Amino acid sequence: MKELNKKSTSKTVIFFIAAVVLSALFMMINLPQAVTHAAGAVLNHDAQVAMGVMIFALILWVTEAVPFHITGMLGVFLLAVLGVDNFKEIVIAGFGNHIFVFFIGVLILSAFITQSGLGRRISVFLLSKTGNSTGMIVFGFMLVGTLLSMWITNMAVAAMLMPLGAAILKEEGAVPLESRFGKALMIAICWGSTIGGIATPSGAGPNPLAIGFLKDMVGVDVSFIDWMVYGLPAALLLLVPGWTILMLFYKPEMRYLKKTREELQKDFQDLPPFSREETVTLILFLFTVVLWLTTPIFESLLGISIPISMPVLLTSCLFFVPGLKTLQWKTIEKEVSWSGILLVVTGISIGMMLYKTGAANWLSVVFLGGIGGVHPLLQVFLVILIVSFLKIAFSSNSVTATIIIPIMIALGVNLGGDPLSITMPAALTASMAFILVTSSPTNVIPYSAGYFSIKDMAVAGVVMTFVASAIVSVTIFAIGQFTGLY
Repeated sequence: MKELNKKSTSKTVIFFIAAVVLSALFMMINLPQAVTHAAGAVLNHDAQVAMGVMIFALILWVTEAVPFHITGMLGVFLLAVLGVDNFKEIVIAGFGNHIFVFFIGVLILSAFITQSGLGRRISVFLLSKTGNSTGMIVFGFMLVGTLLSMWITNMAVAAMLMPLGAAILKEEGAVPLESRFGKALMIAICWGSTIGGIATPSGAGPNPLAIGFLKDMVGVDVSFIDWMVYGLPAALLLLVPGWTILMLFYKPEMRYLKKTREELQKDFQDLPPFSREETVTLILFLFTVVLWLTTPIFESLLGISIPISMPVLLTSCLFFVPGLKTLQWKTIEKEVSWSGILLVVTGISIGMMLYKTGAANWLSVVFLGGIGGVHPLLQVFLVILIVSFLKIAFSSNSVTATIIIPIMIALGVNLGGDPLSITMPAALTASMAFILVTSSPTNVIPYSAGYFSIKDMAVAGVVMTFVASAIVSVTIFAIGQFTGLY
């Protein structure tokens, strides 16, 4: 064990040194003017330094030599020390962004749904409707995962569904790594949780990141409904193709469970009556959703701007009002991913500096400028496909969004159209992790049950990625034709 730890430490030290050396070399290298001046985009000294910091952070993010959020904080420190901007402005760009509040609110809401038992009740209810057909149970898990992860964190959804799935598999005697039913069911939990994440701004980390970048970089406001117009149809249209792919690759070895449909329904009926915690959580959850969907009405009534963070800030506070309070803050606090919040806000700071210095603009012209000459539908498809496969390297949805979204916004500006036309497909794709288990913690939870291998998910995931890219492209483009985006 000690030997293993020594090897692991040696590796992380090597990765850290490599990150420092490579980023320093990039910052110090004297690039020729032919490289720094590309089609009107200029890579000046500050932009080159900002890119050097991004290279440093990217190596550490990909190798996981340092925890994700610590890497983000180091990036903020380096941007200030190296003079890209003053420290106060860099910190304000991330920690002063209202998306910071949005994340805290959504994580508190998610924690109450998990801790109160409401999430499990919803899951058991929906699964009681699938019957005992193994194929329909796989679809049921995908559907439940999708519906729940629209509103609460993907990880929380996977954590709720995995034990339910594992219990069914144990009862059926499914052999880990051998049972096709086991592979299909557990991968369905991964994919369902991922698909639902693209439907709403609260569904996944990259979504509010993209909304924040659009507002701060180009002044484009994206409301909750604006996002859902594109995200919800795209998510729903991925369900049946995703299930079909799983059935083609891992058709269950048995057609029906040992349990009858009636027994599954009885499992739901045997749940205890709604507790006070569940009732309060359900009311405040529905209240949050209503506020998100009716924001334009309240904006006109109150005469103020209401960003997506305000409704969930209010409702997350209401949970602790005397008379409504059901769970203690100490219990909820444990469920809130503070490291995730730190990654997001430091990521915003790094992304804003990439955009502000012109580094994002230069990268967009050099690497993606060529797509400006193709049909808008093909543009959307190429953006989605590029981001899908970049995710394999970037190891985190939020990391992918931090690096990719500022570049896509710059590309949208360069192409002379609405920046949203390029950024929306990129933002939706940043959450889609169908290939690698390591691309998202959401995938790691079902994987830990031991029923499928990394290869099992990757083989089906490559096909799903191409299919999803085509479906999401056509969906966004078709809706964009009606909304005037394309």
